[in-house]
Amino acid sequence: MRKTIFFVMGVSGTGKTTIGKLLAKENHMPFFDGDDYHPKENIKKMASGNALNDDDRFNWLAELNKLAIENKTRGAVIACSALKEKYRKQLRNGIESETVFVYLNGTYAEVKSRLENRKGHFMPLELLKSQFATLEPPTNQIVVAISKRPEEIIKDILNQLQ
Repeated sequence: MRKTIFFVMGVSGTGKTTIGKLLAKENHMPFFDGDDYHPKENIKKMASGNALNDDDRFNWLAELNKLAIENKTRGAVIACSALKEKYRKQLRNGIESETVFVYLNGTYAEVKSRLENRKGHFMPLELLKSQFATLEPPTNQIVVAISKRPEEIIKDILNQLQ
């Protein structure tokens, strides 16, 4: 398999970190959690119940694009919400042919249930509606349902790659 930069995307609570780590392991690539690259101001803003705007996300997305470019020869998996097409365009800037987005698709009810049971994350449940409102589902990318078990999701991703 050629080296690819996978962006595992979706709203908060879809399992981006879990699936990203498994996909990275399967493909012998490093995994990076986009949440770890948010500036402190973004985390404070979200933790206080305020949604990020495009300006808040710009430098964060630029940092993730830089990270992807630095890893394009060995490949990588990066978990990132990538909710809008313009965000995905910024993430794949300069590495368009090496980039694949894996969209973890779930209903509001499915994701809400997951967030209600998640502990220790800065993203409050109250922001889920704003994430769904912002979401522009990708076209011509890998789409998998979050209702499946993680191992089934990985198998589905690998099947769609072929």
